[in-house]
Parts: sequence; structure tokens; C-alpha cells
Amino acid sequence: MKLLTFYAERGLALGVKTDRGVLDVTASVERHGGAEAVPQTIRRFLEGGEEAFQALAAHVRRMESSGEPQLFLDESSLRFGPCVPEPGKIICVGLNYRKHAEESNMAVPEYPVLFNKFSNTLAAHNDEITLPAESQQVDYEAELAIVIGRRAKRVKREEALSYVAGYCNANDLSARDLQMRTSQWLLGKSCDGFSPLGPYLVTSDEVGNPNDLEITSIVNGEVRQHSNTSDMIFPCDEIVHYISRYMTLEPGDVILTGTPEGVILGYPKERQVWLKDGDEVTIEIEKLGRLTNRMKQEA
Repeated sequence: MKLLTFYAERGLALGVKTDRGVLDVTASVERHGGAEAVPQTIRRFLEGGEEAFQALAAHVRRMESSGEPQLFLDESSLRFGPCVPEPGKIICVGLNYRKHAEESNMAVPEYPVLFNKFSNTLAAHNDEITLPAESQQVDYEAELAIVIGRRAKRVKREEALSYVAGYCNANDLSARDLQMRTSQWLLGKSCDGFSPLGPYLVTSDEVGNPNDLEITSIVNGEVRQHSNTSDMIFPCDEIVHYISRYMTLEPGDVILTGTPEGVILGYPKERQVWLKDGDEVTIEIEKLGRLTNRMKQEA
């Protein structure tokens, strides 16, 4: 399934993308029943595990055969929310593509380089992202995001992906001048809106192998990054295994898995043109759709 959130009169609502349009889950449950079993928020879906997955999938199938087109919304008319609106943790892996480490003039890491973001960084597909006045060097980073679906503590690598609910596009926006002020990267990574997620949370069964997906970033129509997740130094199963050795991962936690080469930081200095007002950035990962945001300079 492809899950998404969108803004309705009642607040942030859960939708499922189908061939007929986006199913408004709450509206369809109110009309046809199933409120006790069918999850009506991303949180309930993620916390409910396999039972919630099966209940929602069965509900979607019933609605698709119901012959009621009013239950399905035109996706182009929706204002999206972040596809995971309430992550308990946002954990990021730095320098996780060999060529990106090389272009950044940094050593290939022996262990995953971990840092974190916070909920203030969340943004959605089609949101405007504010470029902070204090930075003149904001960069894009196309990333595959892992969304945890079961509590994971000290999981075996060969079992790690069974703890994943699904995957989504992410843009790990980075203010490089703030990031490099100190040895700690947090400030440059945690400005408001610097973690757009979406447009969809695509469940693991639809994605298959996350370690073999084409990944691309496009700025104003120009391809800037084009790689494959197979180039990761630490693949998705190893990342979940590694992190779970040190901290318990909970349903809804999001892990950004690193970016390939092609970021502005890796360009020769004379070619570094940082993101500016009006720039449009699209992150596209195979099977996950396209996440697009426009930049807006803070006054």
C-alpha cells in the first residue's frame, strides 16, 4: 500500500493511494463501519502491526469494489502532510555512500555515522521550505528513509528488515555553513522544515529489496544526483541491526540512510551555487514516487 496524510476539516487525515484516487480512510469507515479494526491514523497503523496492516488492506479492497467514487479524492487537490507526522526519533546516517564520502573529502567510515533531527524539521510534499537568513549555503540530499513498524532491540541483521513497516523519500536539507561551524553537525541539519518526507509511506511488501533502488535528486529540472541504494556502505538491514544494539527502535521511528554523490558541497568551489529563493527540489526513489519542495528565502 501507499499511505499518505492530508489536511481535512477534521485535521490531518489518513489516505491510501489507489487506482481510483486517494481513499479517505476515516470518511469511508464512517460510511461503512470498521472503526474498531481499521487504523485511521499513521500512528495507529504503525503501532498495530500485522493486524492493522491486514485490516486496512481489506478495507481498501472493499472500498475499491464498493462503486462509490465519492469515497476517493483527487490527489492533485490535496494538501499533503508529512507521510510520518509523529516520529518518536529521527535518526540519520552520514557519509553512507562511498562516492559521497570521497566528494566531501572525508574518510570512509568504519561504523555508521549517526546524528539526529527533531520534529521541527518535518515538512511535506509541496511544502515551501524556508531558507534561514543566517545561512547562505543550504544544500539538498536525496535519501531513502526507513520507517520502523515493530519494536526492535538487538535484532539480528538477517531479521532486521522484518521490523520495517515501509519506506519513503526524504530530503536531508543541510545548511553547510552552520553544519561545519563545529564538530557537531546538528545545527546545520535541524533548521525548521529541513526533513521533508513523502509523498507516500510505501509498505515493505511493495518495495521489496530496499538495497537496490534507483535514487535521484532534481533541482529546477536538472538531475543533480543519480545513484542506487546498492552503493550504500552500510545497507538498510545492517543499519537497523546496528542502531538497535544501542537504542530501542519503536514503531514510527524514521531512519534517513544517507545520500549519494552530487550534492552542492561536493562541487568545486567555483561551481557551488547554493539553494536560493524559488528553487524547486525533487527527490525521486524507485517505487516511492516524487517528493517536491520549493525554497523560500526568509525575510
